[in-house]
Amino acid sequence: MKHRHTATKRSILKFGLLSLFCAGTTIVAPAAQAEFKPSQYITYIVPFAPGGLTDVAARMVAKGVGDKTGWNIVVNNKAGANGNLGPAEAARAKPDGNTWLAITMTHAVNKTLFGPKAGYDIETDFVPVAKIASSAIMVVVPQNSPIKTLQDLIDTAKKKTLNVGSSGTGTPPHIAAALFQELTNTKMTHVPYKGGAPSMVDLIGGQIDVVFSNYPESLSYVQQGKLRALAITSEKRAAAVPDVPTTAEAGLPKLMVDNFTGLMAPKGADPALIKEISDKVTAAVGEKAMGEQLTKLGFIPDPMGSDQFKTYLHEQIEKLAKTIKDANIKVN
Repeated sequence: MKHRHTATKRSILKFGLLSLFCAGTTIVAPAAQAEFKPSQYITYIVPFAPGGLTDVAARMVAKGVGDKTGWNIVVNNKAGANGNLGPAEAARAKPDGNTWLAITMTHAVNKTLFGPKAGYDIETDFVPVAKIASSAIMVVVPQNSPIKTLQDLIDTAKKKTLNVGSSGTGTPPHIAAALFQELTNTKMTHVPYKGGAPSMVDLIGGQIDVVFSNYPESLSYVQQGKLRALAITSEKRAAAVPDVPTTAEAGLPKLMVDNFTGLMAPKGADPALIKEISDKVTAAVGEKAMGEQLTKLGFIPDPMGSDQFKTYLHEQIEKLAKTIKDANIKVN
C-alpha cells in the first residue's frame, strides 16, 4: 500500500508541474504556408517575338494557370540578342514570384555560345520552376529531291557539299545539323536564316538542299506534299506524320534533339513559393485540354517539377556544350 501511495503522489506532482508549465507557455501550432498572392499582375517574360511557338505556349500556360488560380498573368515579349535580352532583364527582377521567364533549348545553348556576354547565367541567376513541353527537329528536303531517306542524305553529303539551312546560328535546328555532321563525319555549308519561315521558302524553291527544322514550322509543308521529311528527332513517331521515321529508326539513335520550353524565376525566391507556382503550372499543363492544344502545335507535353527540371536543364547544358565545342560553332 505504501508503494502505491508513493506512486500516486509522484503522479500528482508530475501533473502539477505539467500544469504549471502549460500555464506559463503558449504552445503554437506550425503555421500553414501562406498561399501566394501576386501583386497587381505577374509578368511572364517571353524572350522571343509574339506569335512564335514559345510565345503561344507561354500564353496557353498563362491562361490555364490564371483560370485556375485567379492570378493575372501578363505575357511580355522581350525579343532580341538571340533570346538573351529577356533573361537579362528578368535576372534583375525581385525574387517575389511576380516575374516569370520562358526559356527554350536556345538558352541552354547560349550559356556556352555567349558565356558572360549573354548578360546573365541561366543556372546561377535563376531557379527552375517547371518544364512545360518538348518539340522535335524534323529533317526535310524538297519534294523533288533525289534524297529520299536519312541514309541517302548521309551518302550524298559524303560525295558533295550540301547547303543546310536553319533558323539561325546557335538555334536548336543549327545544333541538330551540327550534331548530324559530327555523327556522320560529313561537312555541309550552313546557311542561317532569320527564322524558320524563310528557310522553308528557300528550301521549297530549291535554293538550299536540306533544312533541320523545328517540327511545327515544317509540318504543314510536309502534309501538303511540298517537302519530304526524312526523319524526326524524337523518341516516338509524330502522330501527324506517322510515316516519318525517328532518327533512331533511320539509323542515327544519337541524333536526339529536345527543343524544350520551360519556366524560370529569378534566384532568391522562397522554395515554398517556387513549389507552389511549379505545382500550379505542371497541373495546368497536365490537363487534357491543354495537352491537346500543345500537341496540335507540335509540342509533346512534358510537365516537370522544379527539382526534376533543374537536373534536366543542367544535363542539356552539358550535352549541348560538347556539341558546340566539337562543331566549333561560334557567333559573330
